[in-house]
Amino acid sequence: MRRKYLNDLIEWMNDPRRKPLMVWGARQVGKSYLIEELFAKEYFKDRYLKIDLSDDVDFVEFAENNSNLEKVLEYIQLHYNFIPDENHLLFFDEAQECPSIVKMMKHFNEKRRELPVIVSGSLVRLRIHRDSKKTNKKFLFPVGKINQLYIYPLTFDEFLLNYNENKYNYVKNHFENKEPIDKVIHDELIDDFRTYMFIGGMPEVVDTFLAYKDKISAFKAANKKIKEIYDDYLDDMGLYQTSTESIIRSRLVYNDIYKQLNKENKNFKISQTVENVKNRDMINPYFWLTTANIVLQAFCLKEKVTSPLIKEDDSLFRMYLSDVGMFTYQSGLKYESFLKDKDNSLSGIYYENYVATELVARRMNLFYWKGKRDSELEFIIDVNQSIIPIDVKKGKSKLNSLNEFRNHNKNDLAIKVSSNQYGYNEENQLMTLPFYYFAFYLNSIKD
Repeated sequence: MRRKYLNDLIEWMNDPRRKPLMVWGARQVGKSYLIEELFAKEYFKDRYLKIDLSDDVDFVEFAENNSNLEKVLEYIQLHYNFIPDENHLLFFDEAQECPSIVKMMKHFNEKRRELPVIVSGSLVRLRIHRDSKKTNKKFLFPVGKINQLYIYPLTFDEFLLNYNENKYNYVKNHFENKEPIDKVIHDELIDDFRTYMFIGGMPEVVDTFLAYKDKISAFKAANKKIKEIYDDYLDDMGLYQTSTESIIRSRLVYNDIYKQLNKENKNFKISQTVENVKNRDMINPYFWLTTANIVLQAFCLKEKVTSPLIKEDDSLFRMYLSDVGMFTYQSGLKYESFLKDKDNSLSGIYYENYVATELVARRMNLFYWKGKRDSELEFIIDVNQSIIPIDVKKGKSKLNSLNEFRNHNKNDLAIKVSSNQYGYNEENQLMTLPFYYFAFYLNSIKD
């Protein structure tokens, strides 16, 4: 399976000023596969060492009791027959099981900068947060001493690259040339997009789906894999939380996100999930879910919007799941109904969750806009201090909310993401992006 993050690792490897690299990401988004299978085996071949900190108990015990970098490197050389030098990659996986290694990245940077070192972990910050509360000792991340890379589930363009490379190149070329796509191919791409919406971007799920030639069997197998990961996420919520009550509340919130978005007022109301509880009582569960990168939080902006975008009110927010396949699974909709949605009967929140995941995968914070009465825009982004509203619709839509937004804000470009063909309305300064173009648009502004 190909991942776009491989280019980031190659760039890091070739940077003469590189620092130790910390690779972040939620559980099961493919960090270990990316680092070892796609990167280490190709670019370091027999010149790398992976230490799994969730499995290597002896090393973890030694590292936790020895803060001296040279002693740790000496241990590695003696016990693994591995020479730590500029030509050999050292890869520490599951860093949440050994916070001392995270601390040691500072020393790698200051004393042995020539060594290529990668550390990856999913719940590192949560483990450290819990341990700090227990010991009353503040843990200082080696800020400024490391490079960082954040990994997310496959975005739609990544999925399409693995699913059908010819279509990927076709879509990429047409987008770059600002051309709409022939209706027959357009309809096929909407079907491909709907496939992605059902299975999502978790690498193991995509890999399972691609292993089957028969689509019905592929969807069934993928759905089974999604369920396993979903249940694993619920189990993980027992890790590094300080109370049973906090664990229960985290699980209730996670399980309730589809239902909360599916109501008329999509703002998350904790009172509708947990009785006799207010948002201020939910600091720990919200912190766990968002820090674990399995829940995405979007904050409300009102009327006048300025750059940079900053949340105005902690109590007004929406929540999305970090993977569209997990969201579809939580909704309970079966693949037969989902894929045959030719009449756009699917709720718009499926598409909103998709847009949220694409934005976050480019390290964009999530904001939505509320005007007077029923005016709203699903997302607001800031591109080089230019505020761009994003309207997410299944099909056609009116311009009432956009006009209301422009009554309060100077705006030169608005985007509608929908199932419609690509186009630009110069009078309204409105660019329509079909769902399959949106990922490519975000790539272009990120570049």
